[in-house]
Amino acid sequence: MSKTISLVIADDHPMFRAGVRQAIETDSLLKLIGEAGNGAEALRLIQERAPQVALLDMRMPEMTGLAVAKELFKTKSSVEVVFLTMHDEEEWFEKAMDVGVKGYLLKDSLPSDILQAIHTVAAGKYYISPKLSGAMMQRKQESKTLVEEFPDIEKLTETERTILRMVGESKSSKEIADELFISPRTVDNHRFHIAEKLGIKGRYKLLRFAMENRKMF
Repeated sequence: MSKTISLVIADDHPMFRAGVRQAIETDSLLKLIGEAGNGAEALRLIQERAPQVALLDMRMPEMTGLAVAKELFKTKSSVEVVFLTMHDEEEWFEKAMDVGVKGYLLKDSLPSDILQAIHTVAAGKYYISPKLSGAMMQRKQESKTLVEEFPDIEKLTETERTILRMVGESKSSKEIADELFISPRTVDNHRFHIAEKLGIKGRYKLLRFAMENRKMF
């Protein structure tokens, strides 16, 4: 007979927790032993009750899911972590993998995906949201198309890529300068060189390009 899997859910949105709880209750092999509304509470709950699996939102008050996972792995906790998140960007996924979690699910995943993720990580295997896999593949194709259209984009420096991404977030030269601890004039020089490398003429066209492709940087 299969062994019951104990669980803890942590998310600051009660309605979302209720939806996950409802999905869990349809599986007789899963046992929910606690819920938390913030990261600090989640960490205490996990340390006290030692569940086999913890479903954590990546961004919560008091302590993020990432911070909770880091603390758990630092103390060599045996709990397996599944992140439930709205973030489908590759950088967030990589942060999660770097911490050592085995599961990464988008919040709009099907209940069946959530249940499968729990069983998979409880068995010591990795589970990545099918929707995320599709989104990452799409972005890789978009990135390839972008390089084909603008081959010199690969000549951009890391600083230029960072500035281009921030331009795409509609940040002004002053805002970018403040965040990067450089002068607005230096930011403007970078913007000029970026546009020159990409063959884009005019500040508006560079802004439009950056906004349309900001997930690529």
